[in-house]
Formats: sequence, C-alpha cells, structure tokens
Amino acid sequence: MAANNRRMSGKKGAQVGSGGQRRRGLEGKGPTPPAEMRKGHKKNRIANAKAKQAVRRPAPRGRGGKGTSEMVVGRNPVVEALREGVPATTLYVQQFIDNDERVREALQLVADRGGIHLMEAPRPELDRMTNGLNHQGLVLQVPPYEYAHPEDLAAAAYDEGEDPLIVALDGVTDPRNLGAVVRSASAFGGHGVVVPERRAAGMTAGAWKTSAGAAARTPVARAANLTRALEAYKKAGLVVVGLAADGEAEVGDLEALGGPVVIVVGSEGKGLSRLVGETCDFRVRIPMPGGAESLNAGVAAGVVLYEAARRRA
Repeated sequence: MAANNRRMSGKKGAQVGSGGQRRRGLEGKGPTPPAEMRKGHKKNRIANAKAKQAVRRPAPRGRGGKGTSEMVVGRNPVVEALREGVPATTLYVQQFIDNDERVREALQLVADRGGIHLMEAPRPELDRMTNGLNHQGLVLQVPPYEYAHPEDLAAAAYDEGEDPLIVALDGVTDPRNLGAVVRSASAFGGHGVVVPERRAAGMTAGAWKTSAGAAARTPVARAANLTRALEAYKKAGLVVVGLAADGEAEVGDLEALGGPVVIVVGSEGKGLSRLVGETCDFRVRIPMPGGAESLNAGVAAGVVLYEAARRRA
C-alpha cells in the first residue's frame, strides 16, 4: 500500500490546491514592451542612467529668449498633451507600472510622433522630478518655449508686404487665456502676441493645449518692459489701441484697425495698467448690449481681431 502511494505521489499533472496556476501560466501577457522598459536589458540600464542624470542636471539658463522647462504630470494630462501636439522631449514611465488604456495610448502617441525619448524610471526618481505630485507613473517633459523678440513680429509682417496686426497682453496671468488669444490671432491673420516677461502668463503646456495647435504657427514674443515695447512699435509706425470699458470710442468706429496696429488687452479684473493705458494712441470699448461688465482676454481679443480682419479684407 505504501509503495502504491509513492507511485501516485510521483504522478504528473496538476496538484490539489494549485488554484489553476498552470492554466493562468498559459495565458497571453500582451505585446512585448520596448527594450527601454524591459528590466535587465542594456537599453533599460541606459534609460535609467539618463533619467537619473536628467533629474540631477539643473535647467539651462537662457538670456531671456527661452522659457523654463515644464513637467506634465499624471496619466490624463499626459495623454491630452500628447493628443494636442504639445512639444515634448521625453516621456518618463514608472517601472512596473500598471498598464491601462491611458498608458498604452501615451506609448502609442509617442511612437507615432517620433522624436520623443521614452525612458523608464523608478518611482522615487519620478517623485523627486515632480516634487511629490501624484504622477500616476507618467511624466512628460516639455522643453523651454523659444520666445520671439517683439520687433521680430512687425518685421516679419513687413517682409510679407502686410500691415502688422499684433496683440499685446497686459497683466493676463492665465495660460489658457494666452492660448485662446494665440488661437484667435492665428485665425484672423494676426502676426503674433506679445507678453511681459514678469507677472504674466507664459507659453506653458496649458497654453499650448488651449491654442489647439495655433502656437506652432503664430509666434509669441516676450518683452522685458511692455510699455517700452509699445513705444518702440509706435516709432515703427504702428498704432497702439487699448481695450478699456471706459474707452472714448467703440471698436467698430476705429478706422485705425485697418492699418498697422497693436491691440492691447488687459486683465479681466483690473484692465490696462496706468502706464500702458497712457501709452495707447486710442482707448476703445466693445459695446455689450447684454449688460456684461467685461469679457475675458481671449474673447475680447477675438472680437477686435475680427473687426481688424474685416477691415483688411
């Protein structure tokens, strides 16, 4: 009987209590991940080393012509940024990440676009990169934006044989408003947007997304001093038109919009600053029969740009 039991115990096959492990072992594990994400692979080790170097390397300092690099953090924000064509240099993916539809889409978008490095990094490295934000295993690095010089916008228009149509923003701090203005400028034939260097919205990933791709076609310039930049435009023959709720004339009555012009839009709450308002050749208002007190920068700029485009048609 004992010998019989020994023969039975050596019998091949699933053992009692295995829980179907052998059956699960036969199931597919999905597509093979890229070499950069396979632990132990040479490219994986190189990617990890580069990720650590990128974290420790300080951001380069420009001479005022560039913004600062930015990190888009989280699965939904990263996927949305990639869908909208936001410029990016590197997608960092956490080691042993839970692979869901957003992760797969992010990897596919990076592969389709090309030119974006794919690097795997341990979670502690991503935590350091994002200052402890909830990155969910995905971090997209956006390069510094290459700002134009304010004088370049007018020069480019004249080179094309056109009267410059430029929008300047005074005290607008929401990147989404900046993106909306860039989109309107592109739609109505504007030659660019000028923002102050300080206390103003810059071309962040949020501005890129709101511009819906227009930021790739319409340059944004940064001025160290907006008042001086407007004075330089006036010397170059441009008329400076400021939007103000108490403007002396209505937008539809201003013939100057048909020529070389800079449209200055202030913040929704404070409007134009004192020095900028004094620099303007004209201060105009947008009639609002509905009784609204003000419009946000993106909407206000769109109304005036439409009027300027109508006069130039």
